[in-house]
Amino acid sequence: MILNILSWISWLLGANPLDRVLRGLVGACGISVLNHVMRIQLFIETYSVPEEDHKKKSYVDGRGWAAGRFAAAVRFLGLTGLLSVVGQRVASLIVLEFSLRAILAAVTTRQGVLSGSIRQLLVQCQFSLGCAFSCSLDFLQEGALHNTLNLLLAGGLSWFIADHSQRLWSHVVGLYPQHGSQHCCGICLSLSTHNNALLPFINRAVLLAFAMGTVASLSIVNHHYASDTDSVRFWTPLVICYTMLMVYIQEGQQRRPDGEAVLHTVVLRLGALLVLTLSVGWWVDVLHILMALLGELICLLPCQDLLYTQPVSQEEEETSFKTS
Repeated sequence: MILNILSWISWLLGANPLDRVLRGLVGACGISVLNHVMRIQLFIETYSVPEEDHKKKSYVDGRGWAAGRFAAAVRFLGLTGLLSVVGQRVASLIVLEFSLRAILAAVTTRQGVLSGSIRQLLVQCQFSLGCAFSCSLDFLQEGALHNTLNLLLAGGLSWFIADHSQRLWSHVVGLYPQHGSQHCCGICLSLSTHNNALLPFINRAVLLAFAMGTVASLSIVNHHYASDTDSVRFWTPLVICYTMLMVYIQEGQQRRPDGEAVLHTVVLRLGALLVLTLSVGWWVDVLHILMALLGELICLLPCQDLLYTQPVSQEEEETSFKTS
């Protein structure tokens, strides 16, 4: 029985299970850091609004921004396992698909709602970001002499950064309401002073990670689809499905609430990739797509508050001012 379980795990993780787990750990740490920094930025921004904005502040206080540590640990372990199991072919497809969608969204989004769109994309990109880290490490460490040792160092550094981001979030959610008014804490004072720079910083860091992940994903895709015939069979349905999907998503997002639109978008995105892998991929890729869907839900379901508490955009403020 134990041998069967070990052989099944070895089949899922491939020839180097430790390397796969370490890459999954780095990806999960990246997701954790992004989640905590976004929460810190939005928490401080929410507590900086005028006192008469009771609705937003009561929402923050009532929803319980500090998630339970046990639930957060379970999500972290689940993401580590899923990112370890999801193959590099599927991970590279997820990275390329999200990169293309982010570029199209940035081009088609109106300037007045750009900030809210960026925040929504940051929430949606969490699992794709983990895949980008995994693909980048696979690309950079390919053929390295001390591959496992390098991944151990990367995993240790990622764990260190993720742990400090979690401690910073705990400090902010517990003490910022008091320290922000008394100006007695250097950490809270620095965050309050530079809070407007946090979202652009997060955006630049994620762009850099996806730039590297896109290069790595292209290399992985070309490695597995090397011949011209396979390339045509692979890219043609991808472009067609993705173009049709983008048109449908752009129309659907305007008619749905933010949280519902995000979940609907995830199902459509991975559904299109599932159809693609059924036509040009392997059966194991279909299993990995389903695991990726589970990973997306693990990332998005606890982050609905980040979508519903988006600050009002400049265009909406001008519209409400004119109507009033």
